[in-house]
Amino acid sequence: QVQLVESGGGLVQAGGSLRLSCAVSGRTFSNTAMGWFRQAPGKEREFVAAISGGSSTIYADSVKGRFTISRENAKNTVYLQMNSLRPEDTAVYSCAASTWAMPRRAVHEYDYWGQGTQVTVSS
Repeated sequence: QVQLVESGGGLVQAGGSLRLSCAVSGRTFSNTAMGWFRQAPGKEREFVAAISGGSSTIYADSVKGRFTISRENAKNTVYLQMNSLRPEDTAVYSCAASTWAMPRRAVHEYDYWGQGTQVTVSS
């Protein structure tokens, strides 16, 4: 059974930083894409960042230059370093695993999802 478990969320002031982690068990995704998505109250789930097995990355324009996605295949873990956080970054952040090799932006291109971790940025 594949499980994705996020951690590292919390409450932070605007301008602060957080590092999210996503630990995967039950299957290795070292050769396929992993992604981070977020969903704010009353809004659709949106793409944040994704990384291929070879560590090619893509980002949403809203987080480019502030967030960094990385992976540690030996630990089957993906990270999202979030700097210069803004109140509009407040959301539940979820990681996802795809069977595609290259990073993807669309929700439907991911097959496995974590439960999410809350990130709240105060102004």
